[in-house]
Amino acid sequence: MSAIALPECAAEGQGRYRVLAFRRIALLLVLLAALLVSICVDMALGPANYAVGQVLDALFDASSVSDQLRVVVWDIRMPIALMAVTVGASLSVAGAQMQTILANPLASPFTLGISAAAAFGAALALVAGTAILPVAINYMVPINAFLMAMAAALFIHFASTMRGVTVETIVLLGIALVFTFNALLSLLEYLASEQALAAVVFWTMGSLTKATWPKVAITAAVLVVTVPLFARQAWALTALRLGEDKAASFGVNVRRLRLRTMLTVSLLAAIPVAFVGTIGFVGLVGPHMARMLVGEDQRFFLPASVLCGALLLSVTSVVSKTLLPGAILPIGVITALVGVPFFFVLIFTNRKRAW
Repeated sequence: MSAIALPECAAEGQGRYRVLAFRRIALLLVLLAALLVSICVDMALGPANYAVGQVLDALFDASSVSDQLRVVVWDIRMPIALMAVTVGASLSVAGAQMQTILANPLASPFTLGISAAAAFGAALALVAGTAILPVAINYMVPINAFLMAMAAALFIHFASTMRGVTVETIVLLGIALVFTFNALLSLLEYLASEQALAAVVFWTMGSLTKATWPKVAITAAVLVVTVPLFARQAWALTALRLGEDKAASFGVNVRRLRLRTMLTVSLLAAIPVAFVGTIGFVGLVGPHMARMLVGEDQRFFLPASVLCGALLLSVTSVVSKTLLPGAILPIGVITALVGVPFFFVLIFTNRKRAW
């Protein structure tokens, strides 16, 4: 009897898994459709509003629209819309993998001080004209931001590998980094000229308005290179969510996996911040949205994180254009207003249950 029941149970389990996988794939397709709609709406809105149909005509039949509409859509609004997608996806994936390797639901480039470090690095260039990498003077703002963000991420990684360090310790360490770099940034702002101060304040608010095709290409290239690297490690990253000991028993080299992932995450988080400034909470909210929709399996969690982050920042870009008619609000302000309530909900939820 038991010999007969065992294959039946296995077949039933396979059937349930197929249904669950189909449901997750359907959710991913819904997210993709919503993202495409948001991109079209984002390109339709601005100082001069257009219908979505006009935008689609400019995209797929450019000869049928006016030169003005074609230039506005292709040269001005499309880089901004695609920058929102690539930056949102990058920050969300970075936050998702930081949460995975650190076993910390509050981990993200913003909450662990990586964004604050990038802001300080950019301010060094804008206020003091200091280039951390002297051979690249023409690009010292994004390069300074990138190098400082990488340094902060590596510091977090090596601190997390020390004996006796807990999840709570990492959170406190991240908060300490945020306050430290914010204090240094405030000192630079105090010493800055009026022109440099305005540039620093605008940069730290986060904005997509200076997006260009080269910046979009670089950010997208980093995303295209890093996401497959995470996909190749999907099984190991999923096993790590079960705990270090269980992952090690499955043959996962936890230390090497963490170091490799943190280096990749640093690149993924630093490049977007270097180009568009500080955009908070996307790396925190996006992964948790994905986790609620598809669970922890990296085969679905990774693409869901990409789509959730991209959709979140794309919708935020739309909101930034509609709150004040004729004006585009800094996108970092909008994400903070959305992210702070979610942050509090997450804190109080995790007090009641283990993550």
